[in-house]
Amino acid sequence: MAFAFVAGVEWSDNAHRAAAEASGTIDPTGEGEGDDTTMPPRQVGPVFTAPPAALAMGQESARDPGAPTDADANAAWDDSAAPTAPHDGAHLDADTHSVDTHSADTHENEKPSDRTAASETDDTERPDGDTDDETVWQSDAWGAEAGEEGGDGATGDGLPDDLDDTNDPPPLMPLSDGSDAGDRIGPATLGDAFGGDTGEADEPAPDDEETATGYRRPSLAVLQDSIDTRERVLDEKALAEKARSLETVLRNFKVRGEIMQVHQGPVITLYELEPIPGTKSSTVINLADDIARSMSAVTARIAVVPGRSVIGIELPNESRDTVFLKEILESDAFAGTNAKLPLALGKGIDGSPFSVDLARMPHLLIAGTTGSGKSVGINAMILSLLVRMAPDQCRLIMVDPKMLELSVYDGIPHLLTPVVTDPNKAVMAMKWAVREMESRYRAMSAVGVRNIEGFNQRMREARANGEVITRQVQVGYDRQAREPIYEDRPMDLKTLPYIVVVVDEMADLMLVAGKEIEAVIQRLAQMARAAGIHLIMATQRPSVDVITGTIKANFPTRISFQVTSKIDSRTILSEAGAEQLVGQGDMLYMAAGGRITRVHGAFVTDREVEALVAQLKTQGEPEYVHSIIEEDEDGAPVMDNDAGGPGGDAGIALGESSGDDLYDHAVALVLRENKVSVSFIQRHLQIGYNRSARIVERMENEGLVSAANHVGKREILTRGRPVGGDAGAYDDDA
Repeated sequence: MAFAFVAGVEWSDNAHRAAAEASGTIDPTGEGEGDDTTMPPRQVGPVFTAPPAALAMGQESARDPGAPTDADANAAWDDSAAPTAPHDGAHLDADTHSVDTHSADTHENEKPSDRTAASETDDTERPDGDTDDETVWQSDAWGAEAGEEGGDGATGDGLPDDLDDTNDPPPLMPLSDGSDAGDRIGPATLGDAFGGDTGEADEPAPDDEETATGYRRPSLAVLQDSIDTRERVLDEKALAEKARSLETVLRNFKVRGEIMQVHQGPVITLYELEPIPGTKSSTVINLADDIARSMSAVTARIAVVPGRSVIGIELPNESRDTVFLKEILESDAFAGTNAKLPLALGKGIDGSPFSVDLARMPHLLIAGTTGSGKSVGINAMILSLLVRMAPDQCRLIMVDPKMLELSVYDGIPHLLTPVVTDPNKAVMAMKWAVREMESRYRAMSAVGVRNIEGFNQRMREARANGEVITRQVQVGYDRQAREPIYEDRPMDLKTLPYIVVVVDEMADLMLVAGKEIEAVIQRLAQMARAAGIHLIMATQRPSVDVITGTIKANFPTRISFQVTSKIDSRTILSEAGAEQLVGQGDMLYMAAGGRITRVHGAFVTDREVEALVAQLKTQGEPEYVHSIIEEDEDGAPVMDNDAGGPGGDAGIALGESSGDDLYDHAVALVLRENKVSVSFIQRHLQIGYNRSARIVERMENEGLVSAANHVGKREILTRGRPVGGDAGAYDDDA
């Protein structure tokens, strides 16, 4: 069995090397042939990667002896799991086998597992590691300086007697965040070494930073801190034995190959299998259930690693770590991102925080069975937006037919309308989103921009320069020319917020509206991105009657939590694999283009959600747009021409443009057919009575038709002389 290898020790700077030369540990000339006190030669060992918390430790002696341990993981995190010589057969000769372990696409810190003969002779416990400048190592002496036990020798400092010199500067520990070696830390306490609260560590930006509009972002102090897992050390011996067992199982099923690398994450461990030439990937993938049974695992997921020649075999850990939302929100992957609409999803299989940008997706389709963590994942996504975006930057429309999951957000200032629980009103809200999209497109066309970012930038520039931007608005109808009358009116220079529509259960919408809601979703998914309107739609029943081919084609970005069958997995992801997830937030994230990434979702409790929502409610009352879910007597959505939407009255009024289009059609119909009545317009335009009556009243106000006579008949007022009012006829030659 072959593993990737680790290089030998490299002194971090000249001061450390000089100290070692002074103590006689190394030969300053570099010519000490055969001397076991020279720099240790390049050595080999299997590469195992672990979560950053475990990698940052690196030394068993630095562990708090009083810290509790996980009873289920004693074999993996026992004190005896400090770096020792690996099991026989775990190493190969460096001259006969070499694997590059520092590929540019991984950037993972690697922890050594072996000691050279020279190191074993003098009991030196100095860790070996990468010789790259980005990786430097910390001695066990740091633990002794902090008053902790550990290491070898009588002094308890982890160094042999011939290196016991308190005046020598200790080597440095690996930087778990992957920063440059020029940013090394040289701490004197364990708090400095392991990112503790020393007052000197880089602090994230304050959670409650106030925006330009006076909105204060909520504090993350109400969220639960992640459990400290620093005491856990990677048990390379156990992983090496498990890798050999996996190779044996594969050989039993006639699959030949080698486990090249092992990556341990918070929930699962990934074994990278490089099969011999001629092995079909499908042969290995179809053995998932048999491999899980043979390895005594609950489940196993097997998939090809994109861009590489290896096959990934994912087996769940004996004990899993909980991924807390606060840890993701405070990470550089989220706090330092430039994403327009960042979503904190959780951690990848290597333990690194994982966040995505909803604005780039641009819509998200989520599926998962009951208990898979779907609702918790949606809550984490919503909180990600709330802690980063002010109400003037992002507004929300929430649809919760189950009336349980999203109702807690009622009353926050980000909402455009109260949380919608009636499926019929939810359909109306989706239709309003279509009208708002069309209205925004007309406004952007008038300004000459292509998306919401360009529109907002144009508005900010106009405000800064004192510029007045105008657009044409229809104000009447020319009776003689039979043409609409337009007028240039100044636009309100307010910026447009993003609008995120969150639907917790779309199966109910499909049941109530069916083809109608499917057409609305298709229209939004195809066109709403540039207008700044984005959809997050979830369902616990990923069947073909809910997630139709039309919807799938317009949602390239999808997330699947655990599902019950391969059929459901293929429905949401177009391939199997989601049925092999372990639940409780375990998900497969498929980005646009089909590449699938396994992510362990962030966990947030109901109490945390309520506490953060309580902070948001103190920022002010929401400004609801009531026309979103209102309807007139005939069941048609309200087209309120006086209501101002998020963009104000600058042509972004809700329903104004759609009402004008309908009115123009009605005027053309009346002039073409030489008839006018409420029922006539109602029948031909297939609209409700109330709306038709409002159109006729508008024609009367603009002088197109006369007032009704004593029997309710109207005349069409044209260039010619009216000849009768019974049918609105006129004589052009009169």
